[in-house]
Amino acid sequence: MITSFHPPQRTLMGPGPSDVNPRILEALSRPTIGHLDPLFVQMMEEMKGLLQYAFQTKNELTIPVSAPGSAGMETCFVNLIEAGDTVIVCQNGVFGGRMKENVERCGATAIMVEDAWGTACDPQKLEDALKAHPEAKIVAFVHAETSTGATTDVKAMCDLAHQYDCLTIVDAVTSLGGTELRVDDWGVDAIYSGTQKCLSCTPGLSPVSFSPAAIEVIKNRKTKVQSWFLDLNLVMGYWGPSGGAGAKRAYHHTAPINALYGLHEALVLLQDEGLENAWARHAKHHNALRAGLEAMGLTFVVPVAQRLPQLNAVSIPEGVDDAQVRGLLLQDYNLEIGAGLGVMAGKVWRIGLMGYACRKDNVLKCVTALDDVLGRLGAPVNHGVAVAAALASYGEK
Repeated sequence: MITSFHPPQRTLMGPGPSDVNPRILEALSRPTIGHLDPLFVQMMEEMKGLLQYAFQTKNELTIPVSAPGSAGMETCFVNLIEAGDTVIVCQNGVFGGRMKENVERCGATAIMVEDAWGTACDPQKLEDALKAHPEAKIVAFVHAETSTGATTDVKAMCDLAHQYDCLTIVDAVTSLGGTELRVDDWGVDAIYSGTQKCLSCTPGLSPVSFSPAAIEVIKNRKTKVQSWFLDLNLVMGYWGPSGGAGAKRAYHHTAPINALYGLHEALVLLQDEGLENAWARHAKHHNALRAGLEAMGLTFVVPVAQRLPQLNAVSIPEGVDDAQVRGLLLQDYNLEIGAGLGVMAGKVWRIGLMGYACRKDNVLKCVTALDDVLGRLGAPVNHGVAVAAALASYGEK
């Protein structure tokens, strides 16, 4: 007979999901009410305001899509792109490739601008593509590339796109709440994220935000959005116009009520900590992790100036079995770190420091566990020095 599932208590330091804050787990267990209940509608209004703070935007259309981050990505593409459009996609990792897939499934042409994995997208290459393709309608790129740990200069890319009359679509799945992101100041037109990374919430929701210019494009499409569920012309009727909790709502779908309780709590936690304090916390613990790993002799893939604090891509030492190390970390320490993707498979570990998991005790656990496992396997690293180096970064002995 099948019985209830009771998972072990893991420490999640991979590329996501991240550890869920206990306050969020408690919020998920609160009584379910109707998704058109006046009190739930009031919470929806609060959620919009909290997301506007997290994204640093005044965009009225700032909501969580009722599905994971991949659906947030698809929401942006299917609403803004029509068959026959030309879209410039800047790719420096796995998730730029997923953007290309979305463009082509919309019946549009993707002009690919390629950069080496582990580096930022190059604005000069983007400008060259914009000059070569004056028919382009949209520029799409990833702010924080989860497959490599590289970050791209969003403002520079958006400024260029606007110079050539293009809108922008930006992937912020790994950056929201963990590193500087300013939607309005940087001129982002459409952006999507996920709840399971630096917001420390469970997977299953995708915050998105659209500028007034993007909304005009959506409202003036020549054809219907190919996805009924993700059609923002319909979804906007459920989330309501600006007008507060009393604004009339049109039934669209049954919202994931308890999951939204969790996101609301996650955003309250972010508000209470302060956005810039959250960014600083991620940087602080990244620096300690970096000190410990580098003392061991491990090296980072991404140049310092382009490196994400919350996603650390570390080269696997020569002769070390990637899967064996990750298996021992899970077995002996209940610690999860991530494998490489695409061209980096088997070459890097992806160590996440996201949201609630971004804490001193996790940093020390990670370097201790890696030191032990690599030592047992006879890996060519410096042993017994990682913890001291991490503590020194914190100003401790």
